[in-house]
Order: sequence, then structure tokens, then C-alpha cells
Amino acid sequence: MDDQTKVKNGSTNGSAENMVGSIADFGNDVATLAELQLKLAALDFKETAARALIPLALVVVGLVVMLSSVPVAIGGVSLLIAQVTRLSLGWALLLTAIVTLGLATLVVVVAGRKLGASLEGFRRSKEELARNISWIRTVLVHSGRAVPRRRW
Repeated sequence: MDDQTKVKNGSTNGSAENMVGSIADFGNDVATLAELQLKLAALDFKETAARALIPLALVVVGLVVMLSSVPVAIGGVSLLIAQVTRLSLGWALLLTAIVTLGLATLVVVVAGRKLGASLEGFRRSKEELARNISWIRTVLVHSGRAVPRRRW
């Protein structure tokens, strides 16, 4: 692609000067790849953080509600249930606690699933890193080999 940084793909004929130049070019290419990889990871992090913000906030709110609503719900609703149904206070407390915890757990599970799906943004960085490592291995394997000469 024209808008991306170019990586040199030269070969050597085995001379010392060309070998030093090739090593310098290779080091420059590796540094360029590392810089591009960091930029891509930073972009992926920004996108992932933006997608994860709402689900993460919902998980936090759900956990806060779960923890803070238990005593209030048990205290208020349980007294009402005990009065209306003529249940003992113990059974009314238990029933209220189970319903409140169930609802809060449902909110946390739903938001947690969305949070997990929003963290897939680093897929591009992982794929690009794998391609870069593969390229570096290929260059290392084929470096230093003499270029075959054609016979006429």
C-alpha cells in the first residue's frame, strides 16, 4: 500500500561492505516494524478502551447495586412481604435476598459478556505481529546466502 512505510528487500553478494550495509538495513527495517507495531497496538488500545467503557461501567454499577441493595432490599421489602403474606420475618428476608441477588447477578453477567466481546480489538495487532516475526525469520534464514548467478 502506498500510504504505508516501505521496508527494503535487498540482497547481498557476500562482500563485507554489502554485508554491513545489509545488517544496517535489516536493523532499520526491524526498528521500523517495531515502531509500526507499537503504533498499531496503541490504536487498538484506544478502540478497545472506547468499546469497553460502557460495558465496564455497567459491570461496576451492577456490582455496586448488588452490594448496596442487599441490606436495603432485605430490610424494606422483607418487612412488607412479612406483613402482606403473613410469613415469618426470616422467610421474608430470605426470599427478598434471593430475588435481589438474582437480578443483580443477571445485570453483571449480561454486561460481563459485552465487556469480553469488546476486548477483541487487539486482533489486528496480533496478526500484524505474527506477519512481522515471520518476515524477520525469513530474512534471517536467507541472509548471508550467495545470490545464484545465471549462466547464459
